[in-house]
Amino acid sequence: MADRNIIEIRNLTKIYDLGAIQVPALKGLNFEIEEGSYTAIMGPSGSGKSTLLNILGCLDRPTAGAYILGNDDVAHMSDKELSGVRGARIGFIFQSYNLIQQLNVIENIHVPLFYQGKDISDYYDHCEKLAQKVGLGDRLDHRPMELSGGQQQRVAVARSLVNEPLMLLADEPTGNLDSTTEQEILDILDELHAEGRTLLVVTHDDAVAERASRVIHLKDGQVDKDIRKQDSDRKSENQFQEA
Repeated sequence: MADRNIIEIRNLTKIYDLGAIQVPALKGLNFEIEEGSYTAIMGPSGSGKSTLLNILGCLDRPTAGAYILGNDDVAHMSDKELSGVRGARIGFIFQSYNLIQQLNVIENIHVPLFYQGKDISDYYDHCEKLAQKVGLGDRLDHRPMELSGGQQQRVAVARSLVNEPLMLLADEPTGNLDSTTEQEILDILDELHAEGRTLLVVTHDDAVAERASRVIHLKDGQVDKDIRKQDSDRKSENQFQEA
């Protein structure tokens, strides 16, 4: 694992202005995410998880503070600039998959490249390799309605990798899956982490968080606990679960 930080959060604050009322959602967060790390963000409802997810995913901007992604402070970029960052640097995995029903597996994997103006014919082999990587090499022409929930999430994982992002940002990636399929998706995330990918997972599920080597707990818009685990401890936990 490299030592450099891929994310630096400095005094990150988000206040929702509701007219006569101001609601502070994030209250001066400070933390770093190292390249190649596997981090889970947890917290009860109202803790600020969703707000933080939107900011980390460049879907929203903070009221104050710095968000360094790679070497750039993206905290106060324009909408157009944020869109460019999202498309080029972040791979998203959503609880509800967010696949386009009219497109097949290959076409769904290609979507982030489409928004960058890249032709699928130039990237077909790349998308096919990603489909094979997640175990869908025999489903290339299938549409989402022809796939199980677990298979749809595999498409979403492959799609998140297509632009070689700086990090993968997963929002409750197993929330719609049964326990067996959940383990299969978590195994894929483990493999991606082992390859050196940077994973950031927002979850309320302890079983998902146990896979991570670091767990950041939010409470009332602040970091309540920041727990780091040794890789050996994490592997032992997973082996115990599988036994």
